[in-house]
Amino acid sequence: MISRAPAASLLEAAFDAATEAMLLCTTADDTVLLANTAARALVPGLPIGGALTAAPIPELAAAVAGRTGAFRTSRVQGIRRELDEDHYAWYLGSPERDHTAFLAEAGRRLSASLNLRRVSRATVELAATHLADAAVVILPARHRRHAWTRLIPRHAAEEGTLAEHRIGDVPGLAEALGGFPPVPSRWLDAHQIPGWLFPAALGPMGALLVIPLPGSAEPAGALILARSGERAVFEPDDEVLARIFAARAGAAISAAALYREQADTAAILQADLLPPELPRVDGFELAGSYQSARDAIRVGGDFYDAFGPTEQSPDTVIALGDVCGTGPEAAVLTGKVRQTLRALRLVGAGPEAMLRVLNQALLESPRQHRFVTLVVGSVSRADHGRVRLRLASGGHPAPLILRADGTVEEVATRGTLIGAVRETVVHPAGAELAPGEICLLYSDGLTEARGGPAGDEQYGETRLRQALASCAGIPVEAVLERIRQLVSDWVHGGVRDDIAMLAVRAPTRTPLRRVYLRS
Repeated sequence: MISRAPAASLLEAAFDAATEAMLLCTTADDTVLLANTAARALVPGLPIGGALTAAPIPELAAAVAGRTGAFRTSRVQGIRRELDEDHYAWYLGSPERDHTAFLAEAGRRLSASLNLRRVSRATVELAATHLADAAVVILPARHRRHAWTRLIPRHAAEEGTLAEHRIGDVPGLAEALGGFPPVPSRWLDAHQIPGWLFPAALGPMGALLVIPLPGSAEPAGALILARSGERAVFEPDDEVLARIFAARAGAAISAAALYREQADTAAILQADLLPPELPRVDGFELAGSYQSARDAIRVGGDFYDAFGPTEQSPDTVIALGDVCGTGPEAAVLTGKVRQTLRALRLVGAGPEAMLRVLNQALLESPRQHRFVTLVVGSVSRADHGRVRLRLASGGHPAPLILRADGTVEEVATRGTLIGAVRETVVHPAGAELAPGEICLLYSDGLTEARGGPAGDEQYGETRLRQALASCAGIPVEAVLERIRQLVSDWVHGGVRDDIAMLAVRAPTRTPLRRVYLRS
């Protein structure tokens, strides 16, 4: 049977194992219950079992008697931490060694993330552990409100926002947010701290320090530090250390804020470049699929679009293309091409005219050697549930049609690359879809996807035709998903080029149910 040590022995063992010098004391009479090996080596003659007010270091004894939260000498410094209603602890250390270790830890933690909330949380956790009893980070206003992060003893970190007009409630805060040098702690009246900053349960605050968080081009915010106890103070050395820490925290917060701003800007720009929601049109179905070669960007050089009927034309216009390049630069050109097609659609231009005008626009662009391949088509309803298409190609792979019997046909449209030569040659072609048949437009990223057993073989048009033939009779969204999955399996999940698909399907006719009425 395994014997269990008493709880006190386990606690003493844990204290001795700690590398940081610690004292465990009673709140009622300041009796020293435990002092670990590191504490006994740093402060010889500690009164174990006696009152800490008899400590051999006068500054420590005075701090205990005055209920202050910290003390400092040239050799030893300490911070008091409340553990529960009956016990508290003193954490002791060498100032110079502790400062070096603290700043090294701060550097590691503050540089570990570019998430603004995580960096703000790390700032208050470090500050409340090493510099003060409580800490608050106030960020510059966005939409007339300041975000804040706070950490107080025996609580988890908290977050919230603060109206701009409340900044003046805290002495020195407006100046710190403006980037002005910090006001010395001795000039700030801690009794003026507003109730919303620190809860009353913390007790009276004896010392307040408000420090600017310097950023790269503008202030990154402000750091508020507070120590509890009527006789608590921030010594000059404390303020110097706090300013050094604030400089590092401000740099980290500034970098995280800049990253957030860039990410927000990129998200706004991407919103107009991502594939659109396709219109719902009576008489046929539309479905699209897009996969970027760079997952982090989500946009690229391949695109599809569809424009519903207008007053000038009852037809729906569809387009699928591939601009030169990949990534953000290709996405910018994609956006310009899509906007040009949309504008031409509003003036009633047909597929052939769209390609010719777009070719001229790209040739006259300030940036040369920017070209695109694409297919533009008009889609309209025909008799007996059929769908009529007129397609025009500008150097793009020809669309494929999946017939009801599973055969696959190519739409015989061809033309020259758009934006490459002055004279555009376009040979449009027409096609009709019977109920249940599908016309597939796709980019060459699909057929040129390299993979297979050897890893460098193209997927190819033959495999695409076979894959499409196997999709007869299934919903149009499922057709695109099946092809996309087959290509992904072929390249073992590593798509190297953008892939876009757009499909038009003539709906199947629902057979009429004959209903017999009883007489």
